[in-house]
Amino acid sequence: MGAMTSTAKRNLIAQWAFDTRPVLLRFHLWLEDVEVERAQAEPVSAHTFAPRGIARCLAMTSAATALGTRLFGDYGGGRGKDKSTVNQVKKAADAVSAYVMSEGLWHLTRTLPENHALMVSLGEGLMPKVGETPEMGANPMLGFGRVYARPELAKTVDRRVRRLLNETGHTFEQFHEWLKSRGITLWGAAVDTLENTSRFADGQPTGPMAVFHLFDSPLRLSRPYESYMGCLTVPTRVAEAAENASVLLDYRTPRKQVVEAIEGAYPGVRRENIHVWTLRGKSRVHRLGRLWDEWDKAGVHLVEDGWKAPSGLGVFTDSGTYAPTFLVGSWKDGTGATHVFLCDGYAATAEAMQAASLGDVLDVQSTMSLFSPTFELPVDVEARLMQLDPAAKDFAERLGTLIGGTPLEVGRVRAYAEAIRDAGASNMPLGKPVLRADDFLPEKNWSVLACMGYMCDDPYTGAPGVTRIADDTYRVTTRLATRMASSRVTFTLRLMETFETTRQVFSPLLVRFLSGVDHTTRPVKISDSGRIRNELQTMIPQALEHDGDRIRVRFERINDMVLPRDKQEKIRRVLEWYKVNHPIWFEWLEPV
Repeated sequence: MGAMTSTAKRNLIAQWAFDTRPVLLRFHLWLEDVEVERAQAEPVSAHTFAPRGIARCLAMTSAATALGTRLFGDYGGGRGKDKSTVNQVKKAADAVSAYVMSEGLWHLTRTLPENHALMVSLGEGLMPKVGETPEMGANPMLGFGRVYARPELAKTVDRRVRRLLNETGHTFEQFHEWLKSRGITLWGAAVDTLENTSRFADGQPTGPMAVFHLFDSPLRLSRPYESYMGCLTVPTRVAEAAENASVLLDYRTPRKQVVEAIEGAYPGVRRENIHVWTLRGKSRVHRLGRLWDEWDKAGVHLVEDGWKAPSGLGVFTDSGTYAPTFLVGSWKDGTGATHVFLCDGYAATAEAMQAASLGDVLDVQSTMSLFSPTFELPVDVEARLMQLDPAAKDFAERLGTLIGGTPLEVGRVRAYAEAIRDAGASNMPLGKPVLRADDFLPEKNWSVLACMGYMCDDPYTGAPGVTRIADDTYRVTTRLATRMASSRVTFTLRLMETFETTRQVFSPLLVRFLSGVDHTTRPVKISDSGRIRNELQTMIPQALEHDGDRIRVRFERINDMVLPRDKQEKIRRVLEWYKVNHPIWFEWLEPV
């Protein structure tokens, strides 16, 4: 935006403060300033399905999540510590980020149209993947089926979600059609409230961010699902050059042909100026070694840790598969030479889908391939493995041939068959060797609104992280993006309470009680019931057993490494006290 008069600036701040008041009030924040840098003339809200107030509240929720996590998530608390301590720091940071995002969503959805609801369809952190023990993988998250809407509508949708999860034969299509037939509009979300958790715990200066993608329909999933996806993201211009040369460019395309398509799209580009970002490190040699070899033989540059992006910041390749998508494209250096950047390899399911949904706004093309949750094999093998039919009589034989030509032990065959069945039961789009974002949504004409909040500097866009400008005032940069439009919104936010009081504002009730706040003397509000229900679903989803409108909390299901025994006992005492002293408000609760 151009230079503004002081009156126009005051009006802009006042309008943003008015539009985002549900989130500002919830977190006791004062909006001192707002700066909007658009990539186009019109505001993002002119290009999105969500009303302006909702879009702005999502930006503010991303900002609050970034600010609260950076200030109160023990940033850097795991540096130099043992593995167990690092895991607890990561878990605590995840808990803060998930809580702040969830609270922001709860308050902003009070302003949704009465027939609209928002449901979390995809997120990362619920279940451990390969190489992750339960205490590492079972992180707090906003999990599948979490519904945000006005109370009565939320209850209606929640009942349908429970039926989808628990009733054999009840399909996503039936779930979706039932809602549409009653005039209910359900928006879906893909969430990662703290991307790059390990870097956050280690206090790294770049990477950690909050990512929230809102879709104008739920994703086609019928239960929680987390695995890996192969993903290749190239500039649209490269895909078009391949098409003109009658080459189908997708995740299965030999990388030599991808390089030739790049040269067709950018005549004269030198191969050493083609930069390919993949995850790197010794632990990934078995998975990605063949892919690296393909790129090496083509003579391109495989991006290494610390390589300087055009922003001037060094990139990292140990994690963070989502953010590099924003650099996919081309630029010219100081000598006028053309450089091209693309992403390859794999990502977790949520990040892969989120990145793929940005195709239009970033002018890129993403293709994906479904991998198994164990991901023990090279990417080319994984991509073919998940296409096998576990019910086929020759499944074990085909699997053995694919993996290496030797017969496999029964347990391993059974595990792979179960992985394919789990993907099918979750309504993942099986049967397609290559997937696109369209395959995850029931309507082909879908829209997305992506929101990012930067906790630390981002090398790929140059966006700064949370910056303190006074004892109680911080600048927080966010990004809103939808099809054909994006903007960078920087908020200057002042804490309206003391730092320690603000810590409590950003902390879940159960965390406050664990940190020493006396639940028996604190004034109880009726909202405590909903907040504690919400926190249990975010903090210990594996312990919850749903029975109609009631929730049983089965503490024996909690791994002591996820939540130490003394903390479990403290939470049990808190829940029992609420149940005894406020039985009507906590009728839904059954501590076991």
